[in-house]
Amino acid sequence: MKVFLCAINNVLSGTCNEDCAFCTQSVKFHADIQRYTYKSIEQIVSEAKLAKEMGALGYCLVTAGKGLDDKKTEFIAKSAVAIKKEVDGLHLIGCNGTASLEQLKYLKSHGIDSYNHNLETSSSYYNKICSTHTWHERYQTCLNVKSVDLSLCSGGIFGMGESTQDRDELINAIVLLEPDSIPINFFHPNDALPIKSTNITLSEGVEIIARIRKMAGDQKMLMAAGGRELLFGGHEHKMFEAGINSIVIGDYLTTKGEDPNCDRKMIENLGYEIAIIC
Repeated sequence: MKVFLCAINNVLSGTCNEDCAFCTQSVKFHADIQRYTYKSIEQIVSEAKLAKEMGALGYCLVTAGKGLDDKKTEFIAKSAVAIKKEVDGLHLIGCNGTASLEQLKYLKSHGIDSYNHNLETSSSYYNKICSTHTWHERYQTCLNVKSVDLSLCSGGIFGMGESTQDRDELINAIVLLEPDSIPINFFHPNDALPIKSTNITLSEGVEIIARIRKMAGDQKMLMAAGGRELLFGGHEHKMFEAGINSIVIGDYLTTKGEDPNCDRKMIENLGYEIAIIC
C-alpha cells in the first residue's frame, strides 16, 4: 500500500469570531496559541518547499474565520500562484471556511486543486458545539465545491461528546457527499475549550475508520489527521489496517505534530510505501 502525505499551513491564525467549542482559534476561549495575521507569501512558499522535501504531495492553506471574504480569497489565490510557480508536484488545497461559487471558481482559476470543508459532526449535534453558524452552511459549501468541479475534501471530528447515533449520522452525510479525500480527526482536548475531554477509544477509532472505508470504497483518500498521535500513538498499524492511506505530517493548526522524518520511518517500518505521485 502507498501512503499519501499531506502538510498544512496555518497562514492566518487565532483570529476567528465563531464559537466552535472544539477550536482553539476562536478568540472567545482565549486559548494559549499563536495568533497572527497573514504570513508573507514568501514565507508560505518557503514552507511549501520544505513540505515537498519532506514528501508531502498535498499542501493545505488554512485561514482562521468563518469563511472567505474578498481579502482572504485574493490572498489564497496569490499564494497558490506563487507556490505553483516555484514548487512542482504539490496538490494545493484551500481550507478557508464557507465559500460561494464565485469565490471557489476564483481560487480554482488561480491554482487551487481541492477545497477542504469538514462537516465536523452530525447536523443533530452541531448546535451543541456551535451557535454562530449552522451545519447546513457547512454542507452547502461542500456542495458548492462539487458544483465548480474542485476536488472535495470533507470529514469530521470524533470524540467531542457526540453519541454513537451522531457518529453514524456524520459518517452517512460524509459518504453521501462522495468527497475525494476524507480527513478523520480525533478531538484534542485543551483546557481553554468548553469541551474538556474526549469520549473516543482506540477500538472505536479503528471501527470508525473501517466503516468509512467500507462505505466510501477503495478509491477514496482516507486521512488520519488531527488527534492521530493521541489516539493511535504506538498503534499506528491499526489505523492503516482499518483503511487509512493518508496522513498529515508536521504540525497541525495550533498543536504540535510528529516529526515528519519519524512518520516516514514509521510508515516504512510497517512495510508501506510513501506515495511520490498524487
